[in-house]
Amino acid sequence: MNQILLEVVPRDVPTLLSDVHYVKNNFSQISGINIPDLLRFETRSWVAATTIQSIFPNVIPHLRAIDFDIDHCDYLIEFLQKNNLSSVVVIKGDPPTDMSRKVYPTTSVKLIKKLKKEMSFLKVYAAVDQYRGSIKDEFDYIEMKIDVGADGFLTQPFFDLRLIDIFTEKLRGKKVYIGISPVITEKSQSYWESRNRAYFPSNFNLSMDWNVQFAKDVIRYCSDSDFNMYLMPIKIDLGVYLSGIFKS
Repeated sequence: MNQILLEVVPRDVPTLLSDVHYVKNNFSQISGINIPDLLRFETRSWVAATTIQSIFPNVIPHLRAIDFDIDHCDYLIEFLQKNNLSSVVVIKGDPPTDMSRKVYPTTSVKLIKKLKKEMSFLKVYAAVDQYRGSIKDEFDYIEMKIDVGADGFLTQPFFDLRLIDIFTEKLRGKKVYIGISPVITEKSQSYWESRNRAYFPSNFNLSMDWNVQFAKDVIRYCSDSDFNMYLMPIKIDLGVYLSGIFKS
């Protein structure tokens, strides 16, 4: 059976645990959790991941490459080993708005290579950003990540099945999680279009019904094509969204 992950933001540990318990108790279709690393919250993703391991053993924290000095990241490796975290996803990471926070010239490729060298057992996923630039450039970047040992990929959220089909041609045979995220306000759509350069098809609309149906379409696509997926609900009622997908 194809896996469906849920992305859960670690605003604080009690809220994270509450959300994860709720999902575990009500939606057996969700097989794992991925946790973004957001600097505005106190709990880092890899620490948050350890708090929910007993509920969802398949937990994938995000690691921002620019936050790690590639020659002095033993503390991260030791933490992952000590806590038996089995999977991570490496993203480049946006520069922080707080200029006092130190960042490094570490690329995703360098951090993936380092982690695979130090922990061959660790599943290291890489990011696919289908909106970053040209399709060819992104395909070349995918190849670079494969060459240094990436075990699979998590994509940016898609909003169009046709675009999914184009990118999955390149990713076929790899372990891939296709991302989708419900967008139900004009502000949210504007954010995706201006900040992430996302593409919305002409038939897109802001209704929950459209977003639920799109999720069902992607689940069917992934099942037919042997891909996995993840759901990334932002500022919506989690119960309404998941119930619409799995219980209607």
